Amino acid sequence: MTDTILETDGLTREFGGFVAVDGVSLRVEAGTIHALIGPNGAGKTTCFNLLTAFLPPSRGKIKFKGRDITGMKPAMVARLGLVRSFQISAVFPHLTALENVRLALQRSRGASYDFWRSESSLKVFDERARELLSDVGLSGFAQTVVADLPYGLKRALEIATTLALDPEMLLLDEPTAGMAHGDVDRIVELIKRIRKGRTILMVEHNLSVVEGLCDTITVLTRGKVLAEGTYDTVSKNPEVIAAYLGTVDA
Repeated sequence: MTDTILETDGLTREFGGFVAVDGVSLRVEAGTIHALIGPNGAGKTTCFNLLTAFLPPSRGKIKFKGRDITGMKPAMVARLGLVRSFQISAVFPHLTALENVRLALQRSRGASYDFWRSESSLKVFDERARELLSDVGLSGFAQTVVADLPYGLKRALEIATTLALDPEMLLLDEPTAGMAHGDVDRIVELIKRIRKGRTILMVEHNLSVVEGLCDTITVLTRGKVLAEGTYDTVSKNPEVIAAYLGTVDA
């Protein structure tokens, strides 16, 4: 039996007279990969911003591991183990991949980044940093300056820096956006590798990305839940097909 790790009840966000997220009740089970998908303008990003406390809800509640986190600050939510990929990653373009992960590891111990410390005193983080780079397929790029990395590898590095905080639940916002087909395949395989012992919620636009990857898919349109279930279930739902083909205004 699985336990619900993240849940919302009637989650709503209004901007003036526009309702971007409308009464969304979501349940994410621990240890699963859960996708929040939908056509452009469906409310995915707004919903994600609500879950990660970047926006306060107009109405509704959010619970993480049974604790009401509605209204908490993003940093507090992250400390509880609910971490958004770009929120903590702190990728610095003029540092190497290893240095970036090492900085994230410094932050994970609850201290400052300690820029004034000597280079030798920071090497205590190198072994774990190299392990994380290996986990995301970047072991051969440890000494590469981030600005020189291809886009797909930069996204992998962002995930590595997030994993440095050892999150219990990882939220990925459009992890394959703007990628060529080969990079998309690598990120999908990466997500499969890092799922062990974690729960992953990802916002995605493309159904083909979540096929074979996600245990549960929630489809949004016009800020409301349109459908939910496995890939086979939602991909055959006539309303989902209509929304993606554009015959439903989203």
